[in-house]
Amino acid sequence: MSQVDGGTWSRRVLVVEDHALMRSLVADAFRQRGFEVTSAASAPEALGALETADPDLLVTDIDLGQRPNGVELATIVRERAPHVAVLFLSNLSREAAAARAKDTVADASYVNKSAVESVDDLVDAAEAVLADRPIARDAEASGQRDALLRLSEAQLETARLLAAGLTNAEIARRRGISVRAVEKSVERVFHALGLSAEEGTTPRVAAATLYVTTFGDPRSGL
Repeated sequence: MSQVDGGTWSRRVLVVEDHALMRSLVADAFRQRGFEVTSAASAPEALGALETADPDLLVTDIDLGQRPNGVELATIVRERAPHVAVLFLSNLSREAAAARAKDTVADASYVNKSAVESVDDLVDAAEAVLADRPIARDAEASGQRDALLRLSEAQLETARLLAAGLTNAEIARRRGISVRAVEKSVERVFHALGLSAEEGTTPRVAAATLYVTTFGDPRSGL
């Protein structure tokens, strides 16, 4: 998601379709629903745009006319950004499309192009996929996301570096402060987000996951 004027947040979609007219129609439909849209004609083009697009949702044809195909693309995207919801477009039946994906893309959904009466139907299907992602169903996570957005600039930077996988010592070197100061900052972030080690939860992992699902993977910016 990205913040727009007024403090609201807009969702981002990456549309990958090798047929220009279909790509344009789908992209326009998402824009009309308030999404920020990045479109691509192939998997390599989509992967090249992935970091700057920072999508919440990937909508891709399975057959892109060349390799990687849509399933392979979605697998790569999920490896880089596990929070991204995936909707496949296909001329195959739902069963055949699911067989193509075979367990490689968890929680993905499928739309048969021939069964879609309008692009609005496609966007409705995409909305359902986004709603089905665990982070969207979890009210507690929603409150934690709000708390994340209220962190101070220094605390948010600590959360960003945690999400990038840096140790406390690495964060201290990068920020030019002591390890003890980083430890205190990390503790304050966990407290602000309501994270603790109770019930087997790892606060560091939970904070990193929350940051990534809210802002995207920060590793490319390091």
